Amino acid sequence: MASGVLSSARRAALLALAATLSLAACNNTRVSRIDPTSVTDLSGRWNDADSRLVANALVTQALTGSWLERASARRGGRAPTVIVGRIANRTTEHIPVGTFVRDVERAFVGSNAVSVVASADERAEVRGERADQQQNATADSRARLAKEQGAQYLLQGDVQTIEDAEGRERVVTYQVDATLLDLESNAKVWVGQHKIKKYVDRRRIGW
Repeated sequence: MASGVLSSARRAALLALAATLSLAACNNTRVSRIDPTSVTDLSGRWNDADSRLVANALVTQALTGSWLERASARRGGRAPTVIVGRIANRTTEHIPVGTFVRDVERAFVGSNAVSVVASADERAEVRGERADQQQNATADSRARLAKEQGAQYLLQGDVQTIEDAEGRERVVTYQVDATLLDLESNAKVWVGQHKIKKYVDRRRIGW
């Protein structure tokens, strides 16, 4: 009886050990760090490299437009102020447009050709902090009211895709359109576009 119980316990332990070893053998995941600015395409979908490349291309286009010289002259040589508004995702794919907006803002700020002001959500948080300072901060350290810098121009845009597929092959074109609007007149002072076309062979990437 005791030997039978011992034998059953031993069998259970051996089975558990075998299952653990089998799981360990199947878990062959390998992780390695790579340069975050490198261009890597695993699925063919929109990725961080696309976001950076398109943002830089659109901002470069915008800053070579004739509107910039006219806007600066209108302000006595000072850089015009831009707010980056809504970038709509009109594709069937999940695209983190918030990251793309940040890339556009970063490219604008890095150019030193324009000033970039906070978005509506960001302004609400800043205004809340400023209001709190009026009650709780010392007079010499609190941020003053009604000193916000207004924007003269608003950038809007959208992302669309055009796909063509046959068998295991697919070509997808990402088309990003952007428009810069004069906030006083609603005039479109600049319209830009940048495309990225990708060829995807599912046989090569294991689809």
